[in-house]
Amino acid sequence: MSQAPATAPRPPTADPLPTEAAGPPRRSRLDRAGLPRPLFWGYAGLVLFMTGDGIETGYLSPYLAGLGFSQGDVGAIFTVYGAAAALGAFLAGALADAWGPRRVMAIGAAFWAGCHILLLTAAIPLGSYPLIMASYGVRGLGYPLFAYGFLVWIMAAASQRGIGRALGWFWFSFTLGLPTLGSLLASALVPAVGGYGTLWISLVLVLTGSVLALVLLTEPTGRSPLLPADRRDVRAALRGSVTILFSRPRIGAGAVVRLINTTSQFGIWVFMPFYFTGTLGFALSQWLRLLTVMMGANLVFVLLFGALGDRWSKRGTVIWCGGVLSAAGCLALYYLPAATDRNFLVASLAAALFGAGLAGYVPLPPLMTAQAPGRKGQVMSAYSLGAGASVALGPLLGTLFVGPLGVEGVMWIYAGLHVLSGLLVRFLPEPEPEPKPEPEPEPELARAGARGR
Repeated sequence: MSQAPATAPRPPTADPLPTEAAGPPRRSRLDRAGLPRPLFWGYAGLVLFMTGDGIETGYLSPYLAGLGFSQGDVGAIFTVYGAAAALGAFLAGALADAWGPRRVMAIGAAFWAGCHILLLTAAIPLGSYPLIMASYGVRGLGYPLFAYGFLVWIMAAASQRGIGRALGWFWFSFTLGLPTLGSLLASALVPAVGGYGTLWISLVLVLTGSVLALVLLTEPTGRSPLLPADRRDVRAALRGSVTILFSRPRIGAGAVVRLINTTSQFGIWVFMPFYFTGTLGFALSQWLRLLTVMMGANLVFVLLFGALGDRWSKRGTVIWCGGVLSAAGCLALYYLPAATDRNFLVASLAAALFGAGLAGYVPLPPLMTAQAPGRKGQVMSAYSLGAGASVALGPLLGTLFVGPLGVEGVMWIYAGLHVLSGLLVRFLPEPEPEPKPEPEPEPELARAGARGR
């Protein structure tokens, strides 16, 4: 049996042999890190937007108290703000379905900027409590429409196999701004230009972030409505976002879990500055640094827990790294600094523990959307409603119970809610794994098969 002769060079018209360049395309660093490259400018814009929104986080409640308002008055302002944020968060998903995420983000940016300008040019200079409550309260609509509009964009455009990491990057960007970089900037800006001047700088940052996201983000999915033309009824979408909470009880349970996730966070931001600076004797600048440590730890762990949810268990991550760890963090943040005579290092460790626990809830959205895959926008409205309502519930719980129970009792309430959230997540089954795509045949084998036919 004679051997086949060596293969002769192919003529120029023949299919070229595969080369290294013809192999699989190289993945960029962003792809390897799990950050969807087409959405990069949305993440970048979100960082700047939330930095501007978050500058006020660590000092606005003491600043308003310095204008002559009581602690209860300040708590009421933040409760109204939280109610508006809950409404904006609820609207974000349904409106993104009907109008498209980009349009919802633009509306949110416009609300934020318009109300903030009114706050700075009229409400604060006049010292008008009703006007401050109205302008600052309505401004609460702005950031959820912008941020959660982008969140719906991610859920619609990102690969579901890596959705945990994509969501981790969303919360990384969100938290990098609110309150990590925001608090860090405030600690430098407030002593230099005052609280009022710092609020003007926040406006510049929000507008810059809005331009980045709305102009440079060109990924097509979110630039048009997500629903087919015959189903873009806003009222029907909003009704569906409410009824799904009851028609699909597991989605309702997930919304409650999301509500609990950041209830303690927003309550702590309002009431713990008084405890740390008034009762424990920390300086305001020290509290701002603790807030930076808290959310800096959150930045690291949203990425780690997002990846852990993809690789191990989304449900297990939320239960143990979210519910249990957050409960422990609440109690550590209250007891450890007092027990160690205001030791800043110990206080920093307690703040970091709490921040890490908040990150454990990152895999919750895919747990919820798995219960109604064809209604992602409405499911994300339920999720965002929980997120927005926490902005109101956290300060409200503090306002109601800080008098009779003190800060200690409020922190135990927050810790108990986190334990409850872990129990509720047990009713949410793990999503079915996305089937892996079939590998494409090697080019030479494919040609051999074609010649065999």
